[in-house]
Amino acid sequence: MAERDRRPIPVRTLRFETVEACVREVERIIEADRSGTLHAHGNWTAGQVMAHVAAWVEYGYEGFPIGPPPFFVRWILRWQLKGILTKGMSPGVRIPRVPGGTTGMDAMQTQAAAERLLAALRRLETNEPAPYDSPAFGPLSDQDRVRLNLRHAELHLGFLLIQDDGS
Repeated sequence: MAERDRRPIPVRTLRFETVEACVREVERIIEADRSGTLHAHGNWTAGQVMAHVAAWVEYGYEGFPIGPPPFFVRWILRWQLKGILTKGMSPGVRIPRVPGGTTGMDAMQTQAAAERLLAALRRLETNEPAPYDSPAFGPLSDQDRVRLNLRHAELHLGFLLIQDDGS
């Protein structure tokens, strides 16, 4: 089972019903970075946040850097999938035996990471078949794969505050 740490909950609550809605939010983040009104909360920079979200989209096309958890953990996670897809992901979940608790949080400048994330989202939007199954959830329908990536983006992009939002 994934371990939890005691990090604060995301500062912004986001909900993306479509990939395009997530793209629009990334574009808002790019503009906020350019204008100096973007503030990253939590342990990662804005570049790391967006690189991480992009990486997890890309893994479905290029392969995952981690293997599946034990069978009983996959069974529990598969049982929880419907709730995750509808309610979203919880902060602070760490993958056991993975340094840093996850992968893909590359140190990147905000603009470069945003471009990487936009490219990954556009790829996701095309419904290009993803040849690699999720190590945690196994095979997913195209719709569920998109929804899972959107829930993941909601969680992490929620740590990026845009000052003009009143935050």
